[in-house]
Amino acid sequence: MHLNPRRHDPWTPISCFSIALLLCAALFAAGAAQAQAVTLPPAETVHFPSQGESVRGILYKPAGAGPFPAIVVIHEWWGLTDWVQQQAADLAQQGYVTLAVDLYRGQMATDPEMAHELMRGLPQDRGVGYLTAAVAYLKTRKDVLPHRIGAVGWCMGGGFALQLAIAEPSLRAVAINYGALDTDPMQLKKIHAQVLGNFGALDRGITPEDVQAFAKAMQALGHPVNVKEYADAGHAFENPNNKAGYRPDDAADANRRMRTFFAVHLKK
Repeated sequence: MHLNPRRHDPWTPISCFSIALLLCAALFAAGAAQAQAVTLPPAETVHFPSQGESVRGILYKPAGAGPFPAIVVIHEWWGLTDWVQQQAADLAQQGYVTLAVDLYRGQMATDPEMAHELMRGLPQDRGVGYLTAAVAYLKTRKDVLPHRIGAVGWCMGGGFALQLAIAEPSLRAVAINYGALDTDPMQLKKIHAQVLGNFGALDRGITPEDVQAFAKAMQALGHPVNVKEYADAGHAFENPNNKAGYRPDDAADANRRMRTFFAVHLKK
């Protein structure tokens, strides 16, 4: 993984962590300790193989027989929380089979120290392996269109979404929500998917300079990306559990952008 050497994002699976990003994570954590109660629709727990392991995922399906396009949903450093599952359920209502992958093997953080520990215990190759296995599993399902699969992630999951696009050239569309960005052309040239990015201009970890460097690196390869920076938003602005940093108007706009993006690139 080739990231900007000036900083590393504690929402992604790497061993070095900058003070600025840890402060950013702490700001989110301070407001996220008490998650909002969520009533989730019915879902199916599935298991699929990866590197000799059995990986758990939560599967949501649209109404009808399909086949449908599909989306791999990748959680934040907290784990497979109700909020992430709700995003998967909402996307299923839009006409996608969605698979929320449990990268933490059933564990979920209740405080930032535990989140930090769980994230650091997740090697990048294992996480990417779980996600590529999720794509392979979706391709075996009769209710999935195997050539119309995308991915979305937030925070740590946003960084993993980009790494999945690098590792899995069959992906059609990837949405990165304030995830760590790669600028190495040798890695980025492996991406075949269309890429959407939503970022906060006040994010002290994934800065506007990082976003622009990523966009320029992609454009230099002839692969432009659709990125937007929200002027009054910081990190994790889409999650209402982030009491101090949630920006409902920006979150709603980012959600609309994502839905339009997936409709264009996975349904047409």
